[in-house]
Amino acid sequence: MANEKIPLMYKGHPLRRKDNLIYYGDMADSHIILLQIMDTKPVGDMNVATKVSIQLQLTAPDLKGRDRVVKRSEKDSLYAAIDIASVWLERALAAR
Repeated sequence: MANEKIPLMYKGHPLRRKDNLIYYGDMADSHIILLQIMDTKPVGDMNVATKVSIQLQLTAPDLKGRDRVVKRSEKDSLYAAIDIASVWLERALAAR
């Protein structure tokens, strides 16, 4: 059990990061959120996101990439982006 990898969770949904992309939600559900960090600025010894693109997407494998996008927006911080993303995801999953 100690060797098992526990994924990072936010409000009950998993977060996965690959470079500047963050996937929020479970691929087994009907919708996920894709967060893309578009721009960063250095603050101290780390980079902080200053422009983040948010997309609510369907997970249906038979749809093309652009047909999967249900909603999109841009925010000026990762906090603001994940905040709106969690609301979008909860509403989308509740509507099914």
